[in-house]
Amino acid sequence: MTPFGTLVYNINLLKIMQHIANIINAQKALYKTQKTKDLSYRIQLLKALKKEIISKELSIFDALHNDFKKSVFESYVSEYALVISELNLAIKNLKKWAKPKRVRASLLTFPSKDYIYKEPYGNVLVIAPWNYPFLLGLEPLIMAIAAGNTVVLKPSEHAQHTSKILSEIIKTIFTEDIVACVQGGVETSTELLAQKWDYIFFTGSTHVGKIVAKAAAKHLTPVTLELGGKSPCIIDDTVNLNLIAKRLAWGKFFNCGQTCIAPDYVIVKSQIKEQLIEALKKAIIKMYGENAQKSDDFPRVINNTHTLRLSNLIKNENVIFGGNMVIDQNYIAPTLIDEPNLESPLMSEETFGPILPILSYNTHHDIENIIANSQKPLALYVFSKNKKFTDSILKTYNFGGGVVNDLLVHFGNHRLPFGGIGASGMGNYHGKYGFDTFSHHKSVMKRGTWIDPSFRYPPYKSKITLLKKIFKYL
Repeated sequence: MTPFGTLVYNINLLKIMQHIANIINAQKALYKTQKTKDLSYRIQLLKALKKEIISKELSIFDALHNDFKKSVFESYVSEYALVISELNLAIKNLKKWAKPKRVRASLLTFPSKDYIYKEPYGNVLVIAPWNYPFLLGLEPLIMAIAAGNTVVLKPSEHAQHTSKILSEIIKTIFTEDIVACVQGGVETSTELLAQKWDYIFFTGSTHVGKIVAKAAAKHLTPVTLELGGKSPCIIDDTVNLNLIAKRLAWGKFFNCGQTCIAPDYVIVKSQIKEQLIEALKKAIIKMYGENAQKSDDFPRVINNTHTLRLSNLIKNENVIFGGNMVIDQNYIAPTLIDEPNLESPLMSEETFGPILPILSYNTHHDIENIIANSQKPLALYVFSKNKKFTDSILKTYNFGGGVVNDLLVHFGNHRLPFGGIGASGMGNYHGKYGFDTFSHHKSVMKRGTWIDPSFRYPPYKSKITLLKKIFKYL
């Protein structure tokens, strides 16, 4: 970089730092007024956000198509509709969620009335990913607002068109002291993470998640990390192959495989592996045609960097279907890989693209050896008609969430918490779980004064026997 370039960069960085500082100061000032704790105010904001999103429906679809070549169907079902559903849920249930919950008192604290109050954390940072930029930017933001927080949203710079429409929507509805959208690259994220927040919600890779966790630890800031990992799909020999192949092809190649809960690899009973591969090929062709590049329903990889990364992953692998790519158009065909080495890059890092490795097993020990090669995944899928087999898989392995005999669909139920474990994340959200994530659960006990047993006060002589009896009934 030239001296002039360095000067320009430093000036821009100073502007970013000042802009972020101004936003944070304004949000902290607003939060101190207690305004965001007003339930009517929160509902008003959510209703206004919903109205603005509905008015921008076509623009949202255009933005997602420009970023991914996503079809309207995929954009609607996986981003737009889920955001509207989350808004409807919050608007309808907020007063009930926020109401103090009375819990049973303890014999030790008699007489008392005990409650759990839901209060906002304060100033929240939401860092959104690029793979579902609209949904995963707005869903946590909605619940952070519902819980009474102020929010700074950092959308991904990789999904430029969607980030722009997100920024426009937020600026139309909110003043920056309530919700602000801060766009930018790594330097912006770094500056945001250097600030002191009351809560940080991050969705993205495990590598960046560690950076976020380290930055949060400096200020003892609580975090939710929604990460990823290598999610396995286990298939035994009791299944309907044509149905399974159809569901597997859909779940894997939806959004061009750029889904954090997509199956990262298949472990199939060796006796039916070849049949599964043939059924998968037929299912892929039926969905996307002989040349998926011509299909209106097959999206693209987000950018050239990720396309090159994916192309390198399959360079030395046994490609048994697909493998075609046009790097400068960010196109990689739905691709099947046969029996990759467990030590290969393809099996040691999250794929996050339209590439499906297929491995075989004969015994439970084989499955265990393959899964043990990776850390605890965000999702696990098992296809089987054998209840004993599925129960064994579900009980044996740690994972964030999963489905028996289907893929991805657990994300669509707001009654199920969504989140990872270990390297695939910490904390969860969705529906009321999202509201609870952004709420501090404050314990409050209201003690009676009409009676004051002398039991707890010294002298304690001769009271230990009674104390032991009391603890038996707690």
